[in-house]
Amino acid sequence: MISSNNPIPLHIQLRKIIEKNINQGIYKSKIPSERELMEAYSVSRSTVREAVSHLVIDGIVEKRHGKGTYIARKPVHYWLGNLISTTKSIENMGMQPGTKLINHGIVTVPAEVKEAIALAQAYLIKRVRYADDMPIAIETQYYPIEIGEKLAKLDIKSGTLYDLLEDEMSIQLHDADEVITSKPISKEDAKLLNIKENSNTLHLDRFVYDINGDLIEYCMADYHPGMYAFHFKSQRLKK
Repeated sequence: MISSNNPIPLHIQLRKIIEKNINQGIYKSKIPSERELMEAYSVSRSTVREAVSHLVIDGIVEKRHGKGTYIARKPVHYWLGNLISTTKSIENMGMQPGTKLINHGIVTVPAEVKEAIALAQAYLIKRVRYADDMPIAIETQYYPIEIGEKLAKLDIKSGTLYDLLEDEMSIQLHDADEVITSKPISKEDAKLLNIKENSNTLHLDRFVYDINGDLIEYCMADYHPGMYAFHFKSQRLKK
């Protein structure tokens, strides 16, 4: 809550609360009115207006005359049918990509994953992906140990893994099978994505193969439900 005893100015405290509520999906398409914010947080109209003006300047919200203040952040779009990296998808939306490495190393493959990729052990790389400093996805990627160990010697903290595989390791990626579902996210990962516990995310399972048909990567990705959109392009077959 907002406190006058806090050395941080009231409008900045309020701005952080509003932005947090946007990121966690508490505010869907628009934020509360000035009056509602004043009553909810016991602050003056000038404090509300200053907080909102900063959000407008940063492009997080936009005012629509006579309609209110709407959330302006656009979701990152991923076109299914195109095997491109998350980094490239974010850049295509005119946003700045970022990465935080959470964990990597050789692991015993969980039973449900072992069944999918037929590996008892694999090299795991888990990273949080950001767009304009906002967490939008958690990617947990499994590689055959030999490939993973070589990959880990490269810039996996911030590099684009597909580029590293192709440009630095001369592995020619060819195609992928992808399945999208909706799944509840773990408590730990909810914190990483800055969303509510027990939230459902857009969940992607991706199997990536090289030109010889060998499995190079199995990726389990959980996407922020309010910041990621999958696009399909379909064509009706003629009878």
